[in-house]
Amino acid sequence: MRQPREKIFITCAVTGNLTKPEQTPYLPITPQQIADASLEAADAGAAIVHIHVRDPHTGNPSMELDYYRDAVEQIRGKNRDLILNLTTGPGGRFVPSHDNPRIAGPGTTLIAPERRVEHIAALKPDICTLDLNTMNSGGEVVINTPQNIRRMAKIIRESGVKPEIELFDSGDIALMHALLDDGTLQGPVLCSLVTGVRYGFQPSPETVIYARNLLPPNTEFTAIGVGRASFTMVAHSYLAGGHVRVGLEDAVYLSRGQLAKSNAAMVEKAKRIVEDLGGQIATPLETRDIIGLPQPAR
Repeated sequence: MRQPREKIFITCAVTGNLTKPEQTPYLPITPQQIADASLEAADAGAAIVHIHVRDPHTGNPSMELDYYRDAVEQIRGKNRDLILNLTTGPGGRFVPSHDNPRIAGPGTTLIAPERRVEHIAALKPDICTLDLNTMNSGGEVVINTPQNIRRMAKIIRESGVKPEIELFDSGDIALMHALLDDGTLQGPVLCSLVTGVRYGFQPSPETVIYARNLLPPNTEFTAIGVGRASFTMVAHSYLAGGHVRVGLEDAVYLSRGQLAKSNAAMVEKAKRIVEDLGGQIATPLETRDIIGLPQPAR
């Protein structure tokens, strides 16, 4: 049985791809707002920030390299210790048209896998996510085929970036083992167990223990809760021997009926939960040692 770790790191996912501006007025939109939210989260105790970008004019999700570069440069200009984790999730969604499901309908983002990681090759963050899920997502489908994953993983590896493997169901874990066996991925693994997404892992202590026990030895994992499960999963993940993640990508409420006014407020609450359970929060430099990242150049 894996015991809670003495020190755990907090990841803050500051804006995400699916949270809508109309859900909360506190959602960071512009590169400046995303950078400021990331720095505030770090001051509150986050060792890692997970970053998507958005079109500053519409608030819609974006994959524009210049927006990523702007946010990254602003963060690195003020805090070189903070670990940057850029998403590669956008670009995998398919919406079949009503009359001919072979043809992409409105909302489809499916693009070549190389395009999905071009900002990783250009900016070389410390970490980037690599999603292994092919699944129903609402009324749409997310497609990450093994071959496309291999193409993305090759560029990530050649860029010297550590992938954080995002796992949405037990089949994703089976695929991860296959990718480790064929050399596409190298251990030790850093991964997230995403719970609370409809048609994927559902949030419960039983789910976390089941999924954790399928992971390779020496894996560093975080169990994430989406929506109302966000802070509950902080406790479940810590107690199962994992790390924790919160942020406005995953949820917009700090407590029932109370919108979170910042990502930093969510980090502060997650830190309180862990410390009340007897844990300690790792600094960014300690987190680099935990997950095998080099220390920042001075």
